[in-house]
Amino acid sequence: MNEQKKKFPFWALASGLLLVLAALARFVLRGYAYLAYTLAFFAALILLHRFLSRKLWRVVLVLVCLGFAYFIAVEIPIIRNARTDPDPEREYLIVLGAAVYGEQPSPSLQRRLQGALDYLETYPDSVAIVTGGQGSGEAMTEAACMYDWLTEHGVAPERLLREERATSTKENLAYSLEIIRARGDDPQGKVAVLSSPYHLYRAKLMARAQGVEAAGVAGAFDHPLLTLTYFIREAFGVTHLWVFGW
Repeated sequence: MNEQKKKFPFWALASGLLLVLAALARFVLRGYAYLAYTLAFFAALILLHRFLSRKLWRVVLVLVCLGFAYFIAVEIPIIRNARTDPDPEREYLIVLGAAVYGEQPSPSLQRRLQGALDYLETYPDSVAIVTGGQGSGEAMTEAACMYDWLTEHGVAPERLLREERATSTKENLAYSLEIIRARGDDPQGKVAVLSSPYHLYRAKLMARAQGVEAAGVAGAFDHPLLTLTYFIREAFGVTHLWVFGW
């Protein structure tokens, strides 16, 4: 019995542990789905290495290396844009929505709101457009939640415009640009977009696709493990944008 325990295969232990961690990340923790998928992927690689023939494993290894090279290529512009642009002052700051827990901003949304508050204090002539509709599990629109939070933290209501229809980043931008044009302004050269650092590259690309070069303003990073998860997820979002245009 002791000899059998000593010979318990490492591949089974490693893959099993990765799958347990993946299940915890996916079904117990909030916001870690893509970390769970990554852990499950590595568990699958261990199993494939164990059971595939050497020839087939080499094919898998080549495909994995190609996929990893592509992933790095996508992450480079995401990481490069994960910061506030130099001289970001604009007449309008579009603050992209994130999840609302009941009537309270999620941690990600709180970080965006703190970034918006800092921006509005730094640039007192700017107006913010808070944008986001009401999603599943939300007791109010994201825009209303952001409006309430910012006014409670001292921002004058006349400096805030609400856009409450959007259900995606593309709509956040499109409807916000509509508001600017309805005020008689041309948004080109007058817009900054505030979002989480990992999301800024895609947000700026979407604004450009709608004819506006927007400055990027980054909210604070989440804690490291969650930040890693979001950067992994964003590679898929950017790929979808490159392929489908939205």
